[in-house]
Amino acid sequence: MGGTRGTDPRAQACPNSWSIVRVTMTATIVLSLLVVAMAPAAFAAPRDEALSRAADVKREVDELDEQTEILSEEYNAARERHADLVEQERAAAQRLKETTERTDLLQARLSTRAQSLYRNGRSGFIEVILGVSDFEAFAQTWDILQRINQEDARTIEELKAAKAEQAQASRVLEERAAQAAAELTVLATRQADIEAMLSDRKRLLSGLEAEVAALDRAEEERRAAEAARLAASRIYLPSRERSFPPPTTAARSEVVAIAKRYLGAPYVWGASGPNSFDCSGFTSFVFRQVGVQLPRVSRDQINSGQRVSRGDLQPGDLVFFGSPIHHVGIYVGDDMMIHSPRTGDVVKISPLLDDYVGACRP
Repeated sequence: MGGTRGTDPRAQACPNSWSIVRVTMTATIVLSLLVVAMAPAAFAAPRDEALSRAADVKREVDELDEQTEILSEEYNAARERHADLVEQERAAAQRLKETTERTDLLQARLSTRAQSLYRNGRSGFIEVILGVSDFEAFAQTWDILQRINQEDARTIEELKAAKAEQAQASRVLEERAAQAAAELTVLATRQADIEAMLSDRKRLLSGLEAEVAALDRAEEERRAAEAARLAASRIYLPSRERSFPPPTTAARSEVVAIAKRYLGAPYVWGASGPNSFDCSGFTSFVFRQVGVQLPRVSRDQINSGQRVSRGDLQPGDLVFFGSPIHHVGIYVGDDMMIHSPRTGDVVKISPLLDDYVGACRP
């Protein structure tokens, strides 16, 4: 009796069956706990996968944006060259017109002179000489005839020079027209390349805009926080060390207020205002309003004033990014700039980008 006290009667009746039940119950509890524990992970997996995919797409989009911006700057440079060649072509055409008119006038003058000599013949010349009454009149008549001949000779020489200039102007016109046509081909090629890249960008972003936008916001917040931390602690990056002498001119801080008027204006490649901009189109448009003519392309704008070390940056300075340089913004202070970033974005204030390469003060 004492050996069986407290023993479950069901175990005594069917010990093997009860063991199976206990194992089954234990397995059920364990499985339930595993399901509960794994539920958040299973729920998080699609989100993590989506964000990972979005991060991959964002990297591809960023690469496409950089390539597009480089091509856009090449397009802008080609467009500037084409405009200059068209102006040269116009000037050459005007010069050709003027030399042609001068040539026609000289030829008409010589033709009239030749016809007069033909009508009068040699007898006219002799009659003039023999018709004088005294030596003084003869001398005066002879001088007049010499001057006429000298004038004829000068006219002939001038006609030769005018014809040579006409031929040169014609050659220059042909060269400028050919160069302008070649630049148009470059423009068309650049435009096709850019449009193809923008199409690829749109395809990549399709259905993932929200995730990529969230990653963009997170990156901008990270950079803003880092900039604020550096500004608060006065701990500067190595690139802040002075590499140029202190600027001798004051920064054009008034351009910052002008630039802020266009916050929210959309980025459009090749655009230079007033309703849409690309990066260098935005900076050149803003500075033009304070009487400063900047080149159209960002890699040329960096040479538009005194170079400025990062530690000497002041609001109104131009800041440049990329190698080769393909992006530019206007510094507003505290490691922040106002710029027109990229396709699908708008003019806004952002932290300086990681690929900062220099600054200048126009």
